[in-house]
Amino acid sequence: MTKEDTTVPKVFYTQPDGTERVVEAEVGDSVMQTAVRNGVPGILGQCGGSLSCATCHVFLDERHADDFAPVGEDEDDMLDVAATDREDNSRLSCRLVLAAGQEVRVTIPETQL
Repeated sequence: MTKEDTTVPKVFYTQPDGTERVVEAEVGDSVMQTAVRNGVPGILGQCGGSLSCATCHVFLDERHADDFAPVGEDEDDMLDVAATDREDNSRLSCRLVLAAGQEVRVTIPETQL
């Protein structure tokens, strides 16, 4: 029998001006869903997480790079059309699904559209 981690995941959102907001999330939700549900500015998620827009583009703190599946082909294609130039740590926040006890830091780009 294993002890299940029931700690609520947290997402640390840093705005382009450097201000930070910490939001508690639901296990299994994405960083995008958590942002939209809690009114975090700068993450639009216009397609609702169906990987057909890039309005949830974020820069994932490199400490968390191995915490998620690598960028897939579809995500890679969408990042190429993001409003803000992509960087090595660019991710679509709809692809970042949260686990119990996880803490994730992302920076929101200046522009999503």
